[in-house]
Amino acid sequence: GQGTWPNAGGRSMKDLIFDSPAGRLRLSEEAGAITRLEWTRAGAGGTPSPLLREARAQIASYFAGRRRAFDLPLAPHGTAFQKQVWQALAAIPYGATVSYGEIARRIGARAARPVGTACGANPIPILIPCHRVLSATGALTGYSGRGGLKTKAALLTLEQGGRGIGQAA
Repeated sequence: GQGTWPNAGGRSMKDLIFDSPAGRLRLSEEAGAITRLEWTRAGAGGTPSPLLREARAQIASYFAGRRRAFDLPLAPHGTAFQKQVWQALAAIPYGATVSYGEIARRIGARAARPVGTACGANPIPILIPCHRVLSATGALTGYSGRGGLKTKAALLTLEQGGRGIGQAA
């Protein structure tokens, strides 16, 4: 459903829960920007705000293989370092992958492990594409979304032209 509740800062947040090929998702909006996308078991429904409706449409288009980039205002909550990592993730092109070490180099960090930790803390997966980050050997490692590595592999398969999540066999 959609709800509104005060966050720690006293501002109100709105959310929309809907079904996607990756499972039931909850989008949260605060002050005109998407702040969270998470998997949930809560009931679907509600009347979305214009931004949440647009985000749901863009996500559906992505899963259908028709959208390669998202055009939405994002405002993830995190530390300055996490936001720097998430900004670097957002710059990874559709269908491409990079290593945690490469992201560390791009942002001037000394080590890959803190980048991996920041990826795991990404509050807006899919829209901020942490699934495009692999180990130094190219192996799939870690994915915080429901389904873990299976979901990460399906998102990459979708982006690399195969039948991934949301596309019929």
